Amino acid sequence: MKKLRVIMLTHNNMIPPEGVTDREDPRIKDCKTEFDVYHALLKLGHEVKIVGVDDSIKPIQNAIKEWQPDIAYNMMEAFADVGALDYYIASYLEMVKLPYTGCNPRGLLLARDKSLSKKIMTYHRIRVPKFFVFPRNKKLNERQLNKLPYPLIVKSTVEQGSVGIAQSSYVATPQELCDRVKQLFEMAEGDAIAEQYIDGRELYATVIGNKRLEVFPVRELVFDNVDNNIHKIATYNVKWNEKYRDKYGIDYQFVRNLPNGMPEKIVKTCKRTYRVLGMSGYARIDLRLAADGKLYVLEANPNAAIANDEDVAFSAEKAGLTYEQLIQRVLNLGLRYHQESGIYA
Repeated sequence: MKKLRVIMLTHNNMIPPEGVTDREDPRIKDCKTEFDVYHALLKLGHEVKIVGVDDSIKPIQNAIKEWQPDIAYNMMEAFADVGALDYYIASYLEMVKLPYTGCNPRGLLLARDKSLSKKIMTYHRIRVPKFFVFPRNKKLNERQLNKLPYPLIVKSTVEQGSVGIAQSSYVATPQELCDRVKQLFEMAEGDAIAEQYIDGRELYATVIGNKRLEVFPVRELVFDNVDNNIHKIATYNVKWNEKYRDKYGIDYQFVRNLPNGMPEKIVKTCKRTYRVLGMSGYARIDLRLAADGKLYVLEANPNAAIANDEDVAFSAEKAGLTYEQLIQRVLNLGLRYHQESGIYA
């Protein structure tokens, strides 16, 4: 295996402190993914330089000029604190012809916008929940609200990681919808999107590859012990608060007891979704399996969380990859995309 010079691009406030080697050190509480990737790269024998980025590409320019890396490990989830602009970084790396990990700019742009991605999937006959977009700073149409198929889930069109999603995101009346849309505008970026709530099982499938795709073993968010007062949705607390999950008996595990033919259908649907949205590198596809057997794609998440205790890493391990092997595969795909795309010629 060739040893590479890797610049690891991350937000300035997400750089792991120097000298910290214990993953349980409280100083890395908010940057465990960066810590995990950095140490995996070192264990693989690569030379790594962490580059902090906020609202300027100058640090990347300087690192490329002074260090001449082979590849950039892209961990940027936003640019200038705007999540919808994360594709700027990948676009710049393409312009300077430096290979990078993760998704290409077009895939980031299409998949990050929940409204745009659903329109594309609908065109390609990939089943998604019915959805309705409420532009920011535009007055809500009360007549329209009365005709919607309740209950609905209200989200930001561009936020990731369940930001802005709470129990109150589940709305059953026009007034609840109106109130939640206004609240969302105050706390999150982008327009609001209201999706028809699909009562069923929530599944997560990791897809990895550029042209040749593999779907790792599927994970499920299980609400078996939740009482009827808790809506079965992946809120911010469910995603990020372990104590909250323990309190309400919510758990992530590998999917079990799928209907006959459903595993193959999930693989086919996830690969189609990945391709029609033009993604590369790796992504997590979020799905809902309804009681009637219909499979819905909720959203696609390029460059999904890849800490060693996240679904992507767990699924990779189930598929036979150690964490270091997963990180190396992501690197290899970045180099291969550089060769396959032809834009670097």
